[in-house]
Amino acid sequence: MIRKIFFTALFTLILVSVFGQNKYKVFFTDKKNVSFSPYEYFDSKAIERRLKSGISLYDETDFPLNSDYVFAVKQIANQVTTEIRWFNMVFVEADENQISEIQKLSFVKSVEPVEMQIVLSEFVYDTTLLEDENLLLKRQLEVMNGNWFSANNFDGTGIRIAVFDGGFPNVDVLPVFEHIRKRNGILKTYDFTKKKEFVYSFNAHGTMVLSCIAGISGDKKIGLATGAEFLLARTEVIREPFSEEENWLAAVEWADKNGADIISSSLGYTKDRYFPDDMNGQKSLVSRAATLAARKGILVINAMGNEGDSKWKVLGAPADADSILSIGGIDPETNYHQSFSSFGPTSDFRMKPNVSAFSTAIVAGKDKLKTAQGTSFSTPLVSGFAACAWQTNINLTNMQLLNEIQKSGNLYPYFDYAHGYGIPQADYFSEFQMVEEFVEYIIFEKSDSVINIKINEKYIDNEENAENYLYYKISEKSGRIIKYFLIKVENSDAATIDINEYKGKKLEAFYKGEYYFIEI
Repeated sequence: MIRKIFFTALFTLILVSVFGQNKYKVFFTDKKNVSFSPYEYFDSKAIERRLKSGISLYDETDFPLNSDYVFAVKQIANQVTTEIRWFNMVFVEADENQISEIQKLSFVKSVEPVEMQIVLSEFVYDTTLLEDENLLLKRQLEVMNGNWFSANNFDGTGIRIAVFDGGFPNVDVLPVFEHIRKRNGILKTYDFTKKKEFVYSFNAHGTMVLSCIAGISGDKKIGLATGAEFLLARTEVIREPFSEEENWLAAVEWADKNGADIISSSLGYTKDRYFPDDMNGQKSLVSRAATLAARKGILVINAMGNEGDSKWKVLGAPADADSILSIGGIDPETNYHQSFSSFGPTSDFRMKPNVSAFSTAIVAGKDKLKTAQGTSFSTPLVSGFAACAWQTNINLTNMQLLNEIQKSGNLYPYFDYAHGYGIPQADYFSEFQMVEEFVEYIIFEKSDSVINIKINEKYIDNEENAENYLYYKISEKSGRIIKYFLIKVENSDAATIDINEYKGKKLEAFYKGEYYFIEI
């Protein structure tokens, strides 16, 4: 029996006023007079990905910046901190007079301030372990039917995963990663905050995340993709929160250049620099970069965030990006939405999350396994799943794989803004799937004024821990959800829908693996 994980948290929040903006984004007008050789620039695996997906090797977004433009800006600004090819821009540190001079340059298209309200925060937590942590370790993979991958020798071999995080301390020595080190499975590392290769220190969050993708403890898997290759990027600094997006942009180009098939990012940017209405996949540069990475054939997997029980509530950037998998959190005690997991949809009403996994998980600690909470951990669990799923059919493009992972969800074709399509299932990727006999669990009884959702009494289990939960929602023809519900079924009369209130809408319901719908 899993009992609740209790944790205490101490937040220290310090606000520092910033008098005068000193960091800016400078966008150039063009990339004239630059040369580019994809076969010299890209890793061979990046070339292979583009060819498989029918993507041009000469996409202008990959071309370098005009070095004369960059040099001219360097002569004026205090510092050019990062060059970003994909958006033809540089980040600079400069005062107002310097920026005024930069804006006058004929090849400068626009200048935007980097939004800065410096927030220094510390999060100290103490987690009480599960009574039987081996049970959770087993269930966090079994809930995705991950044993099917293991039984059929799918472990992510041949798939390259880039992990973006705040550091990877002890990954170079911990036993849970020994199997990766033995085969030289960590191909490249880079610390974008310090501009050097060493990443095996700093914030332990990345170590925990990596363990949920590919760790092994003794003879037990922590994550599913134990045979994958890795690129490890440090993009986060606790005390420099407004440099992180800059680092993320640099890291996504680096991951693409070095042949990443998957990007796993347990990071998000929300209330300290954006508003909920900004979560449309276009406002944030990291969201636009995530979408562009998807267009280049990479499967981007990002956490929804942990704002579900806060005033913010909704997803953060880049989880709002189009064409990526955004991952919600499931409580292992209930197998349903975990309260802190952020909700969808995007502000332009696209469906999020796409799928979900356990957001209370067993992870690698400094000297032993421990429990941790957050969509930070549901995300790498799905990343490991995705690598194994891709291995079952390496000819799939990233967008085909994304669609298949959604279809493998245990709720599919039902979805809502808390669970997405549910928890992906490994045996969906079997060539020989069993076709189950249709069972009529739900009956819609329609009168002139109401629709009653009735549950077939033969399939109501009144045992204490029975999973008698009905999902239902009311949506517009466009697919936008108006309302959605998750209720415990105790008798055959499950719910009643007012026809006059929802006339012309669609009622969809899901119970015990079966999906039903009716036009209202």
